[in-house]
Amino acid sequence: MKHFKAYYTAGVIILASLLAFAVSSLILCLLGANVFDTFYVIFCYPFSSLKNLSGVINIMTPLILVGVGICVAYRSGIINIGGEGQMLMGLLTGIVVALHIDLPAPFGLIAVLMMGMVGGALWGALPGILRTRFGVSELLSTVMFNYIAAQLYAYALRVPLLDPSVSSGSGDPQTVKLASSLWLPRINDMVEGLPKGVRFHSGIFVALILSVLIFLFMWKTPVGFKMRAAGSSDRAARYGGINVNRHLVLAMLISGACCGLAGMVEILGVHHRGIGNCTGGYGFSGIVVALFGGLHPLGVIPAAFFFAVISYGCSALQINKIPVPSNMIDVLQGLVILIIVAAKLIISNPYLMDRVKRRIESFRKEAA
Repeated sequence: MKHFKAYYTAGVIILASLLAFAVSSLILCLLGANVFDTFYVIFCYPFSSLKNLSGVINIMTPLILVGVGICVAYRSGIINIGGEGQMLMGLLTGIVVALHIDLPAPFGLIAVLMMGMVGGALWGALPGILRTRFGVSELLSTVMFNYIAAQLYAYALRVPLLDPSVSSGSGDPQTVKLASSLWLPRINDMVEGLPKGVRFHSGIFVALILSVLIFLFMWKTPVGFKMRAAGSSDRAARYGGINVNRHLVLAMLISGACCGLAGMVEILGVHHRGIGNCTGGYGFSGIVVALFGGLHPLGVIPAAFFFAVISYGCSALQINKIPVPSNMIDVLQGLVILIIVAAKLIISNPYLMDRVKRRIESFRKEAA
């Protein structure tokens, strides 16, 4: 059938969208919320002002960085679901350095960002070493390292890095505010004459540049080719003389560095100090963004923007007085993401597409 792939893709997208709309609408009706108003806020409110769009871009930034790191690991044949822990260790390392250095701008900012990458890289390399040296599944090790990183960060916030003005028994521990010379500048501070609502921080440019650099590294260099070859078939790669174990560890180093950078960018661009729950779950959401982006560094960019729009829109439901409980917001967001990712997997499955094509051809012959 001519153009079958295009029709098949469009059909899956339409059916997935209708399914997401139907299930979400049913949940909203049971909650007594207005379906139209809810979806309007989720998908249109983020574009209603420059301020809202700036908020979307700030959410998009760490999602790109984590998503790119996940792509490197997956393409190299190792599954990294430890982005959350690598973010925490990256920002913890960066905060420690930021509180103890005194370098002029922009050298201090660069040093802190680099140390965030180092912290994330070292934390990411550990599961890679366990996998290559001892055969420990990275699925188990990265999950456990997430818990370890979370506890280490919580201890650091409450004991050695605690702001002296905050009681140690407080429910919201935090560090002292970092020096303003280390903050990532906002775009309206860098460019004069921009509208007042445009105030996203410059970390987005770091994320976009990193996406391009990782793409060039993975697809245009011999090392990147060997990493992707190891991910495609480790047996074939070993037969071709590639040291698969070395490239797996390298992939986890790079992946962890990207996640660590995401954590440090979030701190320097948004919070300006270490606080609890500062990662915002981006270490987990970045995995979905990477899958939705086709495990391609450049595909992560539009995927991150889409997920940032949904995240910002869902968080704005309470502001717009939509009667949806806060925990149900996460349910709606997760439902939409789940159906979208499922549609993506269905579209990328050539065997399922071939079965559907044969069924349609058989039906047409019987009808004729």
